Amino acid sequence: MAVDKKAFRNLSYGLYIVTAQSGDTRAGCVVNTFAQVTSSPVQASIAINKENATTAIIGESGMFEVGVLAQDAPMELIGRFGFHTSADTDKFADTRFALDAEGVPYVSEHVVAHFLVRVKETLDLGTHLLMVGEVAHAETLSDAEPMTYSYYHQVKGGKTPPKASSYEGDGAPADSAKASDEAASGAAPAGSSDPMDGSPAKYAWRCTICGHIEYVDELPDDFACPICGVGKALLERIEL
Repeated sequence: MAVDKKAFRNLSYGLYIVTAQSGDTRAGCVVNTFAQVTSSPVQASIAINKENATTAIIGESGMFEVGVLAQDAPMELIGRFGFHTSADTDKFADTRFALDAEGVPYVSEHVVAHFLVRVKETLDLGTHLLMVGEVAHAETLSDAEPMTYSYYHQVKGGKTPPKASSYEGDGAPADSAKASDEAASGAAPAGSSDPMDGSPAKYAWRCTICGHIEYVDELPDDFACPICGVGKALLERIEL
């Protein structure tokens, strides 16, 4: 029997920022898999990619915070935590956050509620870990409408990162990592050109949300980043 991945789009999800701290190291990422699993005691779970820097920090500290994103959360915030790694990016530098009673940071802007969870059980799912824990604290921060995963895709035009548990292949193309590496070294990928006249591009456009590089001199006004879905206004022009 075949598995139609599109069938999973009928499931309901939210959009959450998971954060953790171990020693002086903070990390955070976006997930869509936070869920309450029991009511007495109150327990919740997340599925999180093993390769995420946040996963390692949770493993060291044994606890994590979850912030429920509001519908008005900007793509800049989602992109900061969802399309970059905490291994080389301080995601808290340009983010309003607070510390809970255990000293764990949680995002306090564009968040409806936050939860502190102490991990009790961890199940290895191959690419991901399912972490189940007891909710030690929960607090409502806003009466704004929480963002659903469907709203993120259909209204905000967001994409799914390849490390997400619900990834279907609509995120980064296979050669996007190569393109990013070439951009970092100042080299344009072979064959990149201005589609208007076929001449080699002198400029490129870098997405400020996910880091994708588009190797063209000019972008059309209706351009949307193929990785995170943001418009032209959130891309910066760079010289090759």
